[in-house]
Amino acid sequence: MSDPASSSTDSPRSAPGAAPGSTLAVISRRIVGLVKEYYGKGPTNARTYHFGDLVVVLLKGGYTPVERTLIGEGKPESVIEQRAAFQEVMGPRFERVIEEELHRRVVAFMSTMHYDPDLNAELFVLAPQEGGDSDGDAPSETTSERRTEESSGVS
Repeated sequence: MSDPASSSTDSPRSAPGAAPGSTLAVISRRIVGLVKEYYGKGPTNARTYHFGDLVVVLLKGGYTPVERTLIGEGKPESVIEQRAAFQEVMGPRFERVIEEELHRRVVAFMSTMHYDPDLNAELFVLAPQEGGDSDGDAPSETTSERRTEESSGVS
């Protein structure tokens, strides 16, 4: 399968059929792998977007049975608090993935979540690229998608 992602300086592009070895698909797989390894269960879907100095990894699904129970019983704040602490601890590991795959330094990491639907967004701001504009626009922005199997998560 060829990589249908195209270069653009105006807007990010989505590449739903991106080649499994593409850089952004690799980022998605590595972030999902870290979540599974350290959290015990990973997301069912991950998509990585890269636009200029911004990288966003959007993770869908993956609440544990305990978290689903807490949310269902009206205690979503306890899940949000626990996940926020987890993301704070995982930040350096996630940053390392981005830096290794994109060969650019991460200057800021932010994480946010939404519980209905189950979404997490990992946001990375990259150091300006040498020779790039001062506003951070890189010559090429692309997106890629990498799906993970729900059954492959550790429960």
